[in-house]
Amino acid sequence: MPTHFRDLGNALEWRAQGETLRVEAWGPHAVRVRATPGGPLLEDLPGALLDTPPSGGEAEIKIAEHHATLVNGRLTVRIDADTEGKLTPELGASAGRLTFLSTEDGTELLAEQPAHFWWPGPRLATATGNGHHRLEQRFRAYEGERLYGLGQHTHGMLNQKGAVIDLVQRNAEVTIPLLISDRGYGLLWNSPAIGRVELAETGTRWVADSARQIDYWITAGEPADVLSSYADATGHAPELPEWASGFWQCKLRYRTQDELMEVAREYKRRGLPLSVIVCDFFHWTHLGEWKFDPAEWPDPAAMVRELDEMGVKLMVSVWPSVSPASENYHPMLDQGFFIGTEFGPMAHADWPDKGLGAYSAQVAFYDATNPEAREFVWERIRRGYHELGIKVFWLDAGEPELKPGHQYNLRYHAGPGLEVGNLYPRENARTVHDGLRAAGENEIISLNRSTWAGAQRYGAALWSGDIATDFASLRTQIKAGLNVMMSGIPWWTTDIGGFHGGDPDDPAYREVLVRWFQYGTFCPLFRLHGFRGDEQVLEPAMTGLANEVWSYGEEAYGILAEHLRLRERLRPYVMEQMRTTSETGVPPMRPLFLEFPGDPVAWRVEDAFLLGPDLLVAPITEAGVREREVHLPSGARWTDAWTGEEHEGGQTITVVAPIERIPLFLRDGARLPVREEEA
Repeated sequence: MPTHFRDLGNALEWRAQGETLRVEAWGPHAVRVRATPGGPLLEDLPGALLDTPPSGGEAEIKIAEHHATLVNGRLTVRIDADTEGKLTPELGASAGRLTFLSTEDGTELLAEQPAHFWWPGPRLATATGNGHHRLEQRFRAYEGERLYGLGQHTHGMLNQKGAVIDLVQRNAEVTIPLLISDRGYGLLWNSPAIGRVELAETGTRWVADSARQIDYWITAGEPADVLSSYADATGHAPELPEWASGFWQCKLRYRTQDELMEVAREYKRRGLPLSVIVCDFFHWTHLGEWKFDPAEWPDPAAMVRELDEMGVKLMVSVWPSVSPASENYHPMLDQGFFIGTEFGPMAHADWPDKGLGAYSAQVAFYDATNPEAREFVWERIRRGYHELGIKVFWLDAGEPELKPGHQYNLRYHAGPGLEVGNLYPRENARTVHDGLRAAGENEIISLNRSTWAGAQRYGAALWSGDIATDFASLRTQIKAGLNVMMSGIPWWTTDIGGFHGGDPDDPAYREVLVRWFQYGTFCPLFRLHGFRGDEQVLEPAMTGLANEVWSYGEEAYGILAEHLRLRERLRPYVMEQMRTTSETGVPPMRPLFLEFPGDPVAWRVEDAFLLGPDLLVAPITEAGVREREVHLPSGARWTDAWTGEEHEGGQTITVVAPIERIPLFLRDGARLPVREEEA
């Protein structure tokens, strides 16, 4: 009986009944797995991995009659040709089954699981036409396993075991298909296809609704090891620009140049730190012209110069949508630069534009997966903004926000919507990254509402989208942000105070804002934003209530101003963590288990985190609460940053938390200027 195995040097291949399965060393302690139901493997499909694997991965391959193994560092992969020789590869669902093991002790980390003893096996391809298939990949479930990552979601879970996660981009729902397990492995589903992942008690199933081959990457190690290997395989984030570690002031929206400048000047008059101020949407002539409307922004070059003299960067909102009224619409249409459809007109959404009165335009979207379209859009951004000295861009609505979002009808330059739809926001960030790099800029960051795996290499930061303005939303954001950190995107923030509403004169909302601001002080990016007020109308003249730190009354102002100064004192420490992130892939904001994987309780803490290795942050997330329990991980001593009281790790204590203070603890005698007198 033939073995069906081939030793390809750094890869092991198995073939039977037309299926090709290849396991290839892809960096130290990691492999890439690809499987196609028929024909040769495809090498040019879009994905998250860099074009060449990281250096250092070397496979040791052994082939026997009924199985073969590939060993690469900490990870061993076994392919069983059949079930202990009792079934031929032509029979039985276990043929070609993969098991991933710890090389050190042989422990099973993850194993494929057939759906049935006869058919289907752990990999299923159901034809959808034109060489595409609905692809399923099944793995065994493990009792008590804890699973993290998968991007940013609003389900309110840190451990996502038991969840079903749609693999699709939506406002506040961000797909990054990296999953990290407490069993000692991480898995990247290396496909931008629309689908889902089911993390059930009976098994794990990854699904691509329509694609051409299964492709995933898996590595062994503790969570920090996984994130380092992942950065090596998909690209490291650049070092965060120093100015970006300060405070970002934003609201929806400053309608005029005078409005925005008066806010920036007021920060300076009050002696308050300010690093970035944001010019939001509708500042343009028409949507998709990527330039200032001179009626409201008469001299943007002078505005940029004055802000520069204050040490403040201007960030400008850039949308991917193009109105039919835009001067760019027909040139882009003629050159095929828009997202197309299989049936009907161009992909579009109804959106207000200037000059249309009460009506909306059916706007199109540039195709960010098309290199020529990216160059076209960047050239307009360069003329409209970069030539004025603007180097920081807010890439809003970059899912893109189609209405309705029927991915099966979309046609991108990179492929059909169902196969490549999740790729869009990453390539949208690439437009700005590549353009700034070509213009000679070295400090590159864009703020994105959506993103995908690998976007960190393009300087993409993420914020959590249009979210609610209550304590429940704050609790959700803490978990969402930690899962983003476990998804390889190290630059993240929220709209402090939430987005949809919030009355600055309401004492209940002021408490939400204060507690959220305290939390935001310790996020990788520190940004105040929101659409304040109850009556919110989507139109070019829209604006919200005031949303500056002095907008919430004297008591709140004192607390917020002190936290602005606290962030300033901590910025050298924040930048130290950002350098570490750039070098290693380990994020600046960390779940407790990332630093303390040997502490079982640390894996269950969902409402506290570490900023870097030395500062434990325990936000207050309920109204009227003035104390809370804090778990201090074992293996360290912890000092209350406010009182100086010391505690042994491995215990949970109750800490007072008056409205002006967020509980903070320093690890093993670390000295950070939390209190002003220590600065």
